[in-house]
Amino acid sequence: MALYTEAAVRANLRNREGRRVFYLASGDHLTPGARDFLRDNHIEILPPEAAKPQVYKTLQGAELREKPEHMTHLRGNLLVRKTHPRIEFRGQLDSLQAEIICLQAEACEKKQEKLVTDLGDVLYGVRCILGAEVKEEPLEPMKLLGMTDKELRENSHNVKKYLGMDHPIPDYTMGRMAADLNHLRAKVREVELSAAHAFMTVEGVVERPDIIQNLNRLSSGVYIVFCRWLAGYYEGGRK
Repeated sequence: MALYTEAAVRANLRNREGRRVFYLASGDHLTPGARDFLRDNHIEILPPEAAKPQVYKTLQGAELREKPEHMTHLRGNLLVRKTHPRIEFRGQLDSLQAEIICLQAEACEKKQEKLVTDLGDVLYGVRCILGAEVKEEPLEPMKLLGMTDKELRENSHNVKKYLGMDHPIPDYTMGRMAADLNHLRAKVREVELSAAHAFMTVEGVVERPDIIQNLNRLSSGVYIVFCRWLAGYYEGGRK
């Protein structure tokens, strides 16, 4: 017979089909605080008999009872090495999100609200790509900065027409924000290459052309933001 406090309950929570559960054996008891915690967090109490042994599978068809530290989930209970191209791609997307957030913080400190908003648009696009990859769902053509897929391509190829400037050659004299935006553009290109590696079969077939296309438009969007900064589009930015 065991008595579970709230701390003990927290330590023994389990995941079952995507939701948290707590297994309580017959004869075991919960303190009032532990029971309140489970109720308030909508955590179901189940008998130990309801626990099914977790079986993981590998791409080679092997079955494992425990998840090795050098492996992670590709989808569901399917495990792959952490060096798998798709896992590396997810890591690149994670790094890209981190860089965008850092830039947003920098822009916020400079009270560049329009730039924060545009970077938020870019961040949303990255998260849509990540969600579609992990869930293995199709991805619609990207709409970014208020532009359609076609408009993004058109604007990024014709900055003279839309922003009144020639295609800029990045230089340190452009200032810190311009340098950071150009760095972000380059980072998106790295993520594109990672995606091409992750979704290209040995026969040369691209398995996720929708992700590749949206990353290309994401790159166009970041380039437009970079050019907007240089053109003085953002209040208080470079004129």
